[in-house]
Amino acid sequence: MSKKFVISKIELGSLQTNCYIVTESNPHVALVIDPADEGEKIAKMLHSEGLILEKILITHGHFDHIGGVASLRQKTDAEVWIHEADAKMLTSPNENFSSYLGAPHVGPKADGFLQDGQKIKVGASEMTVLHTPGHTPGGVSFLGDDFVIVGDTLFFDSIGRTDLPGASAEQLLKSIKTKLLVLNDDVIVYPGHGPSTTIGRERQENLFISDHESYL
Repeated sequence: MSKKFVISKIELGSLQTNCYIVTESNPHVALVIDPADEGEKIAKMLHSEGLILEKILITHGHFDHIGGVASLRQKTDAEVWIHEADAKMLTSPNENFSSYLGAPHVGPKADGFLQDGQKIKVGASEMTVLHTPGHTPGGVSFLGDDFVIVGDTLFFDSIGRTDLPGASAEQLLKSIKTKLLVLNDDVIVYPGHGPSTTIGRERQENLFISDHESYL
């Protein structure tokens, strides 16, 4: 459990995407990471907890991570931030792949662009943006005091898909090596789907990493 932050997870959408609400341990303000669906539901949860949403942060632009952005922004007026390389996915059904499923999704344009090393304030505390491309060109992770929220870069016993347009297996594995595996073993990993894990566990047990040591 983080000493500075409270992290709440909600599974949303048809692909059960993990949406994270991040607040300080003494919460008054919040960030929402990857509102995959049901933006109005998220807004009601924030209101019931007396939380003010400061920013909506997106780990990457695939449809299953942005489905609730438009309605959440409308209900809270919070700014939407994404890496510039994925920004077009917010507004293009072809780029975010929703058009191929017969349910085109168009969201709002980004209000700001995330950059590697950028500090994101949560009240008086901060998270650091890590640019972790590979699953998408603009994929990012968010590093807190003893956790990292990684989107679809790294999973329990797996890694992100690299068979989609814009993806790169070599780049993804480089991101994992240079941005994630350098973290302490006990850092908690909060992925975009499935259960949480730790850096140490994935370093030792994740065959997708160990089987590609030539990239690492």
